[in-house]
Amino acid sequence: MRIQRVRIIIMSLLFAVCAIVSAAENRKNVLLIVSDDLNNGLGCYGDPLVKTPNLDRLAARSVRFQHAYCAFPLCGPSRNSMLTGLYPNSTGILANSQIFRQTIPGRQSLPQMFRQQGYFAGRIGKLYHYNVPNSIGTDGHDDSASWELELNPAGVDRLEEHPQITSLVPNQFGGTLSWYASPKSDEHHTDAKLAADAEWVLERCSNREKRPFFLAVGFFRPHTPYVAPKVPWFDMYSEQSMPIVTGVEADLQDLPAAALGSQKKEQLTMSDVQKRQARQAYYASISFMDAQVGRLLDALERLGLAEDTVIVFTSDHGYHLGEHGLWQKMSLFEESSRVPLLIAAPGCKSGQVCEAPVSHVDLFPTLAELCGLQAPAGLQGQSLVPMLRDVGQQGRGWALTQVTRGNPGGAGGKGRGGAEEGRFFGYSLRTPKWRYTEWAEGREGRELYDHSVDPREQTNLASNPEHSSTVAELSGLLTQAVRTTFPETGETPKVQQGLWAPVLVDP
Repeated sequence: MRIQRVRIIIMSLLFAVCAIVSAAENRKNVLLIVSDDLNNGLGCYGDPLVKTPNLDRLAARSVRFQHAYCAFPLCGPSRNSMLTGLYPNSTGILANSQIFRQTIPGRQSLPQMFRQQGYFAGRIGKLYHYNVPNSIGTDGHDDSASWELELNPAGVDRLEEHPQITSLVPNQFGGTLSWYASPKSDEHHTDAKLAADAEWVLERCSNREKRPFFLAVGFFRPHTPYVAPKVPWFDMYSEQSMPIVTGVEADLQDLPAAALGSQKKEQLTMSDVQKRQARQAYYASISFMDAQVGRLLDALERLGLAEDTVIVFTSDHGYHLGEHGLWQKMSLFEESSRVPLLIAAPGCKSGQVCEAPVSHVDLFPTLAELCGLQAPAGLQGQSLVPMLRDVGQQGRGWALTQVTRGNPGGAGGKGRGGAEEGRFFGYSLRTPKWRYTEWAEGREGRELYDHSVDPREQTNLASNPEHSSTVAELSGLLTQAVRTTFPETGETPKVQQGLWAPVLVDP
């Protein structure tokens, strides 16, 4: 009996080992594609003008998340949040040019999780923050522990063409509206070089069947300066046919000052010609980037990797093109907070749309579950796997976006978190029907938009007595949501000097 029991134990162990080996060998690959400063102006999201055939075909094999949102509409905070699965109140990253190792140094990043559990983890281009365009060709503000391989090509858009770029402020490009129709063809530009490098890496990954990969490709377009080849991308869009946002003055009448805090003075005096040129260049940059995404999709098919690879496409945040008189990012309106999100996962739904509000912080637990990995404790997002299998699932039912502001109205002061005088937060809660925003816990204003009848957020209902009960209900839900963005211990992270700690809502 003892010998038989030993044999049973040995056989059980062998089966367990075989199962573990089999699971490791059958783990799904991951291709994470992140665009820079891209809003939802894509064909698959219903845009009638922007041509994105490759993202449209990816959407046809994906679940398209109709209401996905960033945690913070600025590159550095958003990307650190997405890659740690934590809200900015827990990463401590509230500005650009920083990484989470400065504030929560022991935290495991998303690619680091894959790397430590046997995956090849590689980065090509921009995943953490870069100063665009000056950091192109370098590691930027990267996290070396996240990757086994980093590739940083640079094209003519970085190395040659700055003197020709049109900018609203001379010699300023990265944070200022600027554009250029390049005479050089695709292969000379950074994003095309990124795609070529990705093809090379994927080819080598296809020869290592027993080691899965996590490959992240960060395209720089359509971030300013909007540079793309004139032929065919600029020529694809007629400058004269570019739309201009109208009715802005009436729209601004019911908005608190903080809502417009991202406005830049040079944008206030743009001519209609400049507005059309900027939009044409933005669209051209999107279509150029889309073509490079197509190269990655083609490579997966050609190399026999498509059936075993989870593909995620998103952007770091949304982008204004004149709505509410705003351009670029750093607002809490839909255009700035909302992001495209496509997830194609083997064994999950394809060509379907999920309407539930979701967040970038949800990507970390989602990819861990899809690939059968052990995620680190303390992640603040929800897994989207139930929605990938049944798009009718509602999840938590809301998404939260925050942003920082100066002090336009004299309120603020130090809150429980020790915030610097004159600095405060805006928090915006998106539910299936409503967007509700509070600035400095309401001291600097509130906003309420009914998306069932007002998707462009033109009418602020926050002060309408008929909606007082809705405001009270959503304010309570917002308070609860904000509490979930801090570490479970209640401690704030080590904040880099020059930043300010969050103003916590009262318990």
